[in-house]
Amino acid sequence: MIGGLLRRLTAPEPEPLNEDDSRLALAALLVRAARTDGDYATAEIARIDRILAARYNLGEGDARALRAEAETLEAEAPDTVRFTRVIKETVEYEARTSVVEALWQVVLADGLRDDEEDAMLRMTASLLGVSDIDSAQARQRAAARA
Repeated sequence: MIGGLLRRLTAPEPEPLNEDDSRLALAALLVRAARTDGDYATAEIARIDRILAARYNLGEGDARALRAEAETLEAEAPDTVRFTRVIKETVEYEARTSVVEALWQVVLADGLRDDEEDAMLRMTASLLGVSDIDSAQARQRAAARA
């Protein structure tokens, strides 16, 4: 499954993702955000699991399994641009703002916010086509939940 998804993500003109691949791509993007600062903290992992469980109505075990698969995909995937390009092309704007909010929740889960994470989130929001204003509001909502 991961090999097929990687081929689709790296294709010059990626195909729209099916629901399972879309879940996996989003989960991998959350993992990438958590790993940006070089500290894949337990709090960030737990937050990813909660986000996936809530977003996709999964039990704890299924959310953990999706995250584990996403960790493998994230480690093998070439760059953030390819994740975001496919998500941008296949997900409505409002849902993309919720993706940005979920990314902020993960980044803020460990109680630390560093320059690398800020830069990654700014770039990712831009690549997803989310406006600066909507991204800032998503960050504020995520901070209120942290």
